[in-house]
Amino acid sequence: MNELTPPVVVLDKSQMADNIGAVARVMANFGLSELRLVSPRDGWPQERAWATASGADWVLDGVKVFDSVAEAIADLHTVFATTARPRETRQPVRTPRESARILYDDTASGLKTGLLFGGERAGLETGDIALCAGITTIPIDPKHHSLNLAQAVAINAYEWRTLILDAPPPRFREGEPPAANDLLLGMYEHLEAELDNGGFFYPPEKKRSMSQNLRVMLGRAAFTEQEVATMRGAIHALAKGRGRVLAKLAAEKAAEEAKKGE
Repeated sequence: MNELTPPVVVLDKSQMADNIGAVARVMANFGLSELRLVSPRDGWPQERAWATASGADWVLDGVKVFDSVAEAIADLHTVFATTARPRETRQPVRTPRESARILYDDTASGLKTGLLFGGERAGLETGDIALCAGITTIPIDPKHHSLNLAQAVAINAYEWRTLILDAPPPRFREGEPPAANDLLLGMYEHLEAELDNGGFFYPPEKKRSMSQNLRVMLGRAAFTEQEVATMRGAIHALAKGRGRVLAKLAAEKAAEEAKKGE
């Protein structure tokens, strides 16, 4: 069980090289090795990160940089958004210990997993949280709820490490595994495009929140690859059928106009 691939750590819009280096340090402390950055404020690489990583160079040497959260988690199956702030999404909220158990079980089933952390100031966008399987919140005292980025990563990494050391038997998922995030995103965008064509998003200013709600709702279903394909087939059939109906109505209207002109 010690051969399990640890969760990927994804940092969204991190601001300071010192914080990235500190994250690499605690990842190495607890056996996590893959770090992905989304649009770091000062670009990458940043020499200061290596200076504060205390020798955890292999983590920083392997960093991958992405332009968006969607791209950074595209190949992952189970991702939890780590945030302390309440969000307007109806997603399951778990402690790091509860989330670590799910990540452990999914990893043992052969799935790729990850933890998403927001930037130091703004945190995570609601739209990016909606792409995740749930929210992980650290149960800190409300009198002082300020944690720095490395501390948040360390707490989650520690919970993962305890499971590895204790080696509990994994609870394997029954049935087919969930689809990777790139397939889910493709399904979401397909559905939203057809709903947009059908006038579903009204008034227009509510489109963003309505789309997020749809993604959260569908995300809870944990679609398999086959289910994603079936869903997209159903969306295509509905769109094609709507086109036929509209064409028929247009033809009937044209015929009526022609009769009136006779």
